[in-house]
Amino acid sequence: MGRSGWLTFSAVVLIIAGIMRVIDAIWAFSYHGAIPGNLQGALLGHSLATYGWIWLIIGIILIAAGVLVLGPSDRPSAEVSRWVGIIAATLAAISAMFVMPYYPVWSLLYIILAVLVVAVAVHSPAGPRGGVSCSASL
Repeated sequence: MGRSGWLTFSAVVLIIAGIMRVIDAIWAFSYHGAIPGNLQGALLGHSLATYGWIWLIIGIILIAAGVLVLGPSDRPSAEVSRWVGIIAATLAAISAMFVMPYYPVWSLLYIILAVLVVAVAVHSPAGPRGGVSCSASL
């Protein structure tokens, strides 16, 4: 199982992001305090339960994608696993945009990590010696 360190890093980031999204969902389901006033005009409505369900689904997808990317890299399914990770990281970035007006720094950090995961997964060839090349041209 000779996977690149960067691909392992991206898988761990996916799993941690998924766990954080599940924690966000638990918070949204259990929160009974005052809802921010500017949430009334939010894209997905004013119910935290709606955001909770979205975060829960995305969290499960992120955790599953991270586990898939951590799988054996010498099998033909490694390429499919990387693409699942790319799609999951893209969903993570999009889900962070929903809360950008309320948590701008946290959302931006989340988006940067998702873009890093996508970049690593795109540039890491499937195979036992896959990895990001330092001499890749931008």
